Amino acid sequence: MTTPATADAMPIPTGVPGLDHILNGGYAAQRAHLIEGRPGSGKTTLGLQFLMDGVKLGERALYITLSESRRELLSVAERHGWSLDGIDIYELVPPELSLDAKLQQSLVHSSDLELGETVRMALAEIERVNPSRVVFDSLSEIRLLSQGSLRYRRQVLALKSYFLLNNATVLMLDDLSAEENDLNLHSISHAVIRLEQVTPDYGAGRRRLHVIKMRGTKYHGGYHDFTIRKGGLRAYPRLVAAGHHTTFPEETVSSDVPELDRALGGGLDRGTTTLVIGPSGAGKSTLALSYLAAALRRKERALILSFDETIGILLRRAAGVGMDLSGFVAEGLLRIEQIDPADVSPGDFAGRIRDAVENDGSRIVVIDSLTGYMSAMTGQPALVLQMHELVTYLNQQGVVTILILAQHGMVGRMDSPVDLTYVSDAVVMLRFFEASGRVRRALSVLKKRTGMHEDTIREFRIDTQGLRVGEALTGFRGVLTGVPTYEGDRRDLLDDRETGKPTRTSETQAGASHAKP
Repeated sequence: MTTPATADAMPIPTGVPGLDHILNGGYAAQRAHLIEGRPGSGKTTLGLQFLMDGVKLGERALYITLSESRRELLSVAERHGWSLDGIDIYELVPPELSLDAKLQQSLVHSSDLELGETVRMALAEIERVNPSRVVFDSLSEIRLLSQGSLRYRRQVLALKSYFLLNNATVLMLDDLSAEENDLNLHSISHAVIRLEQVTPDYGAGRRRLHVIKMRGTKYHGGYHDFTIRKGGLRAYPRLVAAGHHTTFPEETVSSDVPELDRALGGGLDRGTTTLVIGPSGAGKSTLALSYLAAALRRKERALILSFDETIGILLRRAAGVGMDLSGFVAEGLLRIEQIDPADVSPGDFAGRIRDAVENDGSRIVVIDSLTGYMSAMTGQPALVLQMHELVTYLNQQGVVTILILAQHGMVGRMDSPVDLTYVSDAVVMLRFFEASGRVRRALSVLKKRTGMHEDTIREFRIDTQGLRVGEALTGFRGVLTGVPTYEGDRRDLLDDRETGKPTRTSETQAGASHAKP
């Protein structure tokens, strides 16, 4: 093989979406990389994607397996919809375990060989194929044959030296079968990447990776989530908002509900995050949909991430309040992601949002709700910090972000499962209150960083025409304590003001006044 000297240690693609970014360009060319992880963590899938990417680039690729047969590898590829054409597969497994009679002449029983002979056979195959990309699966068989850490290290070092002499980029897979984490290979490997799988008490397993070392490269440290679905492994680089800045026009977007916009000082500003809090059923989602529907009518793209409702119910409920969103979905302006709380990781969640913003051009994002998000991420550390990075990223992309947070309880004192008011640029609080023998709804704006807002309380109603907001009301007490009491003029309430009829309470008071001498 004649490889230009300038390509030495230069980044080459990994074949795994997202992993190139984590490694700051990809694997180092003509170097040996250690990929370690427990069985089932995704090492084989990652190795096959690396080789397939090389075949696409016209490179020779070799998979040396001491643990899996060719048939098993082809089965893995078939389930992912892959073709392994162009990849040489060399097996070092017992012939009686192979179901393909044609391959029996090339199979060797590892336990019948001395360690040196096993290594020499692998090196001979490398010399015959002359590959530029190699996956060696796995080092645990070499460890067992070595029967000692010193001999094991020397044999792996010999393999590494041979790979380097032949200008091959190599992934050495290790299933961590040693009783303790064996660090012998870390010092002789150019890079060490560990794959981990965590199984929560409920729901699907979560996978993550972290780069332990990579010489001469400013890689992205820390843990990064990844998933394995049909089509292969996909990594989600940990979101760092500071690395994502864009320019966007400073403008205020409207909900097409004048009274609501007036309460918010004209509407919501681009590049800001609004938190809508309140008890269940208070109208938080409908308020958010008012801004989203208005944006869709302006032909802006939007994204809804729904934890609490199915897509069908969400569309049906929106249509019931005068906001038919199905046409926008068909047109491609609206993207609705139904999130299964038991099957999503923080990286996967952030990845869906980034895909919608960067690839689809979504300009408004609604997360419904943060309560569902917190439930989905149970057991994950630093959830508030992850959400902070996410909303900061959206703000720097010029996106209007609306977060919905359901508080515990419906009346009386209510608590929030998480305090995200400090990461929000605006906070809208919804409450139930009682007046004239009816349960009513009120909204108030508690905070807006980017401008002035009303400090009043407005009643609002939800009907088939959508969201209707009344004029500012006085005579309230106890709103912030969670038990609003309206003691003002009943004729100022939404229904009474529209009909012009006095309430029953007003009539009673009027009659009492006439009865006085």
